Amino acid sequence: MMEFPTTLESAIAQSKQATLTALEAGETRLQVELKIPEIALQGEVIAKQFADLFADDYGAGLKVLFPDTGAAALARRNWEDIPFYVNDLGSRNTPIENKISEEDQLFLIISPSAVEVQKVEKLCNLAGDRPVILLIPQLEDVATVGIGYAARQLRERFLSTITTCYYLQPLEDAAILRHYPSGWQIWLEKAENQYEFFCEEPEKPVGDDLDRLLRKAAGEDVSAEEEAVFANKSSQKQGIFSNLQRFLKALSQ
Repeated sequence: MMEFPTTLESAIAQSKQATLTALEAGETRLQVELKIPEIALQGEVIAKQFADLFADDYGAGLKVLFPDTGAAALARRNWEDIPFYVNDLGSRNTPIENKISEEDQLFLIISPSAVEVQKVEKLCNLAGDRPVILLIPQLEDVATVGIGYAARQLRERFLSTITTCYYLQPLEDAAILRHYPSGWQIWLEKAENQYEFFCEEPEKPVGDDLDRLLRKAAGEDVSAEEEAVFANKSSQKQGIFSNLQRFLKALSQ
């Protein structure tokens, strides 16, 4: 069992290791989510640490992309003597197609938001099998807030293809942690900066499922009906996955 990260530095160290592990496993569309307050002030610093993680192996084949021209220009000014390229995700006059080349081997996209989601999707499609890593993205808001057919299409067509290799979100007296290849874990805060593992789920716990787990962790009674609903949803997911595996196996024969 890994230790719970009690500092931003330890969380970043874990997230870098999880990213490398996922890449070694063949994952090509990854995201690292650190939902902690300090991130807003440390974005460029964290971006540089991740860029340095790949600089030796990829060199000029590494492309770091910021959401806008200003952020990219600031990074180029602050990061001296770098072997990789820094650019932005493009504008109306400069489409994303013009921002990548055949020589690019790995793309690191820094803090893309809902505004850039179409550009990010297009870049992922153009990248093909080349790895794309979304560092501290805000794309989840698109799927959560979006209503209707367009939002559902976006989830099914693009967001569902991204693997979260690292996730950290503090809650009240608890936290959610995902460190690839482990599942989604809930840790309970027992004292200041002291966390205790509670459980691990195969899917990210959200909404009623998260509420049920947190109430259970707090010692509250969880009704048999709630547990049955949760178990039924889990079995449905497993059934769908098993059917998909059988279907793919039949195609390969």
